[in-house]
Amino acid sequence: MTGKEPAGALARILAGETADSLESRTLDFKRQGRSREDALRMLAAAAACFANDIGGMLVVGVHDRIAGAEAFEGTDLDPVRVVQRIYELTEPSLIVSSHEIEYAGRRLLVVSVPRSPDIHQVDQRTTHRVGTSCVPMTAAQIASALADRRSVDWSAGDAELDRSHVSPVALDIARSLLRQSPDPARRRYAAETDGDLLRILGLLGPEGRLNHAGALLLVDPGPQEDARDLAVYQFRKTPAGEPTVVQRIAGPLLRTLVRVLEIIDARVDKTPVNLPGGQQVQLADLPEAAVREAVVNALVHRDYRLGGPVRIEHAPTRLLVASPGPLVFGVTVENILTTTSRPRNPALARAVRVLGLAEEAGVGVDRMYREMVRVGHQPPRYVEEPDQVTVTLLGGAPNRHVTRYVAALPEAEQDDADTLLILYHLLTHRVVSAVDAAPLLQKDVVESQEVLLRLSTEPVAMLEPTRETARRRAPNYRLRSPVLSALGPAVRYRRGQGDDAERKVVELLRAAGQINARMVRIALDLDAQATSRLLSDLVERGTLVRVSESRRGPSVTYGPGPGLPAVGRRRSGRGPSASAADSPLF
Repeated sequence: MTGKEPAGALARILAGETADSLESRTLDFKRQGRSREDALRMLAAAAACFANDIGGMLVVGVHDRIAGAEAFEGTDLDPVRVVQRIYELTEPSLIVSSHEIEYAGRRLLVVSVPRSPDIHQVDQRTTHRVGTSCVPMTAAQIASALADRRSVDWSAGDAELDRSHVSPVALDIARSLLRQSPDPARRRYAAETDGDLLRILGLLGPEGRLNHAGALLLVDPGPQEDARDLAVYQFRKTPAGEPTVVQRIAGPLLRTLVRVLEIIDARVDKTPVNLPGGQQVQLADLPEAAVREAVVNALVHRDYRLGGPVRIEHAPTRLLVASPGPLVFGVTVENILTTTSRPRNPALARAVRVLGLAEEAGVGVDRMYREMVRVGHQPPRYVEEPDQVTVTLLGGAPNRHVTRYVAALPEAEQDDADTLLILYHLLTHRVVSAVDAAPLLQKDVVESQEVLLRLSTEPVAMLEPTRETARRRAPNYRLRSPVLSALGPAVRYRRGQGDDAERKVVELLRAAGQINARMVRIALDLDAQATSRLLSDLVERGTLVRVSESRRGPSVTYGPGPGLPAVGRRRSGRGPSASAADSPLF
């Protein structure tokens, strides 16, 4: 089987897991059943379901609720006939690929379904994949999905409103935001005439009328119209408590954005933290930049063709933002950090970026991850449902040890999401491999290994390969000893007994100048065999060197080796980590 086939899942089924426990948004297992035609119709419906979402893979000939070798029932379906029948049964016709494989002595069929630019149906039923199920699509969902896939920018469409409908208050807010910009060119926009400013923001269509983005951002619907709320804000004193504040906020969108951010900021606590250089900073329990990205993304990238407001639930250490509509076509919860994406409403997103309320496309989510992790908080948590996307930020008082350590890293690493995610992972896990890091970083194993290798070398030197795996092409990595010391109680596991023993040997050596096996055996209460293994390992790593003429036996004396960790020594341009020559004790 090739790497694109579900080899890992099949091996786990053979080892004792059931297929239904391994199914996902992009993987489904099917039995053939007695009727070939029924089986082909079932596969056509499942293929259309995958194609209407992000694509996926069907494996035919596997019982989904039996574990082990008995789960592999096999199939006699012809792969050419499967492709042909799926094409015939779907509307519009869907092209898939299919091939047979041999596994556990049975013939299986793998059907690969691409994500499609169209929406397909079988027997006049239109479904899409939600989790591990195929769920019917509503008319609004179908229209929205088609518009996204065909790059139709709703926000650039003609709103059939002229410039006279623009709210002077909303326009004043726009000018105020531009005057606050660090970019001199943007500050000059604030002095432009109303018409020129609207054109700069891209809010006028070819006929000089407002587009939907302009109407949404700057037009006050007024009390006489059926104005819908753009956002509903609720504040709870505890995450599970009753709301103590409920505010429904209508348009224009620009006023809504500014108002929501002000309301949240007024209720976010701040904690003073002293950085390594002596500077004191006030850090919010929910980082301002992460909050801004969550709110702006929800209000700008939501699907305005679907009804309902953006829902914001706020507690002192938690912010939940739910926006109507699914993720933009091609973006999933599993690739949202790294995928090259486009906004659902390009004209609206561009205007908001010019006003300084949002990052450039593809940067905002990355920044949200960075800002949360750099103060010791969990990364943002995304959940996609058929009609909405929810992002949750879990905050609290910043972890001072993590904040100080990150502030001492090289400047480029302080803003690198990969670095910070690996650091956060190792606060609760002793080791990380490229396989572990791949889903965490949302990259493939090769790229993840490159990240780990970079973090284990100068100038970062945050990680080291474990002794047991150091000779492997893709070893397990752990935090270096000086990094563990700098992070202190932020690390939620204790040193192993073997690592404690090494640390005590180094302390004994520093106190006595030289050591021998008897001194180590008495100080650490070890037997002769364990003492010999420990000393041999430290010699091999360069932490110790033999300084006596004897090379074997109790008369061997050891002194400091070139890999002995330095005390209180730190090279310039580096964070609190060991030098390349230092051999960490953890």
